[in-house]
Amino acid sequence: MASNQRHSSDEPAGDSVPERDSRVLRFPSCCAPAAHHSPLAVAAPAKIVNIGDSKAQAKDESPMVSLSGGTFLMGTDYAGGFPADGEGPVRPVTLSPFQMDVFPVTNVDFSAFVETTGYCTEAEKFGWSFVFWAHIPRRRFRSLVEDTVAMAPWWCKVRGACWKQPEGPGSGLEARSRHPVVHVSWNDASAYAKWIGKAIPTEAEWEYAARGGLEQKLYPWGDDLTPDGKHRCNIWQGRFPLVDTAEDGYAGTCPVDSFPSNDYGIYSVTGNVWEWCADWFGANFTARPLHDPVGPGTGPGKVMKGGSFLCHASYCNRYRVAARTSNTPDSSASNIGFRCVRKVG
Repeated sequence: MASNQRHSSDEPAGDSVPERDSRVLRFPSCCAPAAHHSPLAVAAPAKIVNIGDSKAQAKDESPMVSLSGGTFLMGTDYAGGFPADGEGPVRPVTLSPFQMDVFPVTNVDFSAFVETTGYCTEAEKFGWSFVFWAHIPRRRFRSLVEDTVAMAPWWCKVRGACWKQPEGPGSGLEARSRHPVVHVSWNDASAYAKWIGKAIPTEAEWEYAARGGLEQKLYPWGDDLTPDGKHRCNIWQGRFPLVDTAEDGYAGTCPVDSFPSNDYGIYSVTGNVWEWCADWFGANFTARPLHDPVGPGTGPGKVMKGGSFLCHASYCNRYRVAARTSNTPDSSASNIGFRCVRKVG
């Protein structure tokens, strides 16, 4: 298997990470660059962007899994984790029944939304998004990259990068119809969910679904990252951020059904792309009540779960089901996507 993330006619950006100093780009946590667009984005819950006056009904063809809910052990005290992220303590959480998308929202799914409503993503409105440096063609690097994140120069500000041009002008979605949509902000994800008659999952719902019924395991399939030597998710192999050997078959996003599902029949909850959750992030926040928790009332950003194709144990092992990070609601990047839930009853 080989990823189609890079353009076949172009060489990658090079063998060294670009270095520029930025005063407008921030790096709050691993693999999640934040765009400092406006203080309003982090001061209060973001409003859903108007998706137009289209009266067309959303046609939802994405499969969902019905989950009975109940009580599970959320969080982790794993010694190799990140306590400062608020991964612990382990606590019993009870959830009402709900349905979860089998797959992350794909480019095909999002295209239908845009075509029906005329929706314009925040990356398109702002005019740029974050792209991983090695996925930008070498011969066009200087013309495409406007800036880089000071603390993480592998993240590049690319003018024109958006969901339909993942690496900026000149790129497209050819052969990526079943890849997860990327360059979508939390606000974009919420607008899509509203249109389709669903919601963004709470962190508790996401983690319950991702665990697949296993108790306190590191991954959706157990504690061994590569059982029997087989890759079970799309993450980084090699030397981050310079060399991705793509031993799992991919050097970027991959089709959402590329690896086996968990025991609930849910795919791609580890690696590939980070997934937005409904909750505001709080590293020292322990959810109360412990029945259908929704997180703190406000925070510096929205929770993201699952890790991405850029995660590597040498730098970030947040591809564990209990791991968490955050980003501002208006930020987007080439490794951030989402999936939806539907409340039952």
